[in-house]
Amino acid sequence: MGHPALKTLALFAAVLGILVVVGGLLGEYLFGSWLVGLLVALALSVVLNVVAYAASDRIVLWSTHAKIVTPAEAPRLAKIVDELAPKFGLVAPRLAIVPTPTPNAFATGRDERHAIVAATEGILHLLNDRELRGVLAHELAHVRDRDVLLMTIAATLAGAISFAAQMLIFSSLTGGGRRDVNPLLLLVAAVTAPFAALLLRLAISRNREYRADEVGASTIGDPEALASALGKLESGNAKRPLTVGNPSQASLYIVNPLRGRGLAGLFSTHPPIAERVRRLRAMHVDRTYRPTVRPVTIGPARANRG
Repeated sequence: MGHPALKTLALFAAVLGILVVVGGLLGEYLFGSWLVGLLVALALSVVLNVVAYAASDRIVLWSTHAKIVTPAEAPRLAKIVDELAPKFGLVAPRLAIVPTPTPNAFATGRDERHAIVAATEGILHLLNDRELRGVLAHELAHVRDRDVLLMTIAATLAGAISFAAQMLIFSSLTGGGRRDVNPLLLLVAAVTAPFAALLLRLAISRNREYRADEVGASTIGDPEALASALGKLESGNAKRPLTVGNPSQASLYIVNPLRGRGLAGLFSTHPPIAERVRRLRAMHVDRTYRPTVRPVTIGPARANRG
């Protein structure tokens, strides 16, 4: 099966390799230097994605219509999160409720001090406490492993590749670059590179889901809790697809809320539910397992929960 973290590292290396090739071609064609092209494409993408990353929590809350709630407004959710957060070495994050019957959950925020764990009204009605605990452990694993940051980096690299490819196409069509570069090579690179980067970015997202499943289930010592929850969530999302939010944010959720039946697995932000359940049920968790817990520093995350 391989380790999800190692697979993620390999996928990032592949995306970076594509960026070097496409940026290098752009630099050679337009500026006579592969390094210049690489830096131009990367710089523009970094600027755009840093802005999105800094405001990620506000953007997601706004687009999903999620409302920040106090522990008194969501006592069941707060009780489980308060219990689990120290197991992950985290200050209990803020809580949010998404007003939709679609059963789902997500975590967002640029770092653990700005983290938000959100649950839909539907998931609170559908799952029992044990299953909800498994789901929230999965989301806290995302927070601990800073997956919002990792996916932002992946988006930055993919965005730089797309920008460089667009510049290559435009320059080759207008004849604005060097004449001694094969235009067919430029066209092939410009068309295939963004597509390959997209596939790799989606593969990174799927691997982070496997990783969060593993870390969450191991930390609470109960893989069956999440396995049972995933089965219910798959059925629930098929019956009540999500009608709020941006399709680009589908990777945030614990199960894909906008999944189309005709899409191939390569184009999915999430691994197949059946495979996730199989892996969870194949885990042999030592009930005495104790994860490495980082010291918890009380800070603004708890103070801002209300």
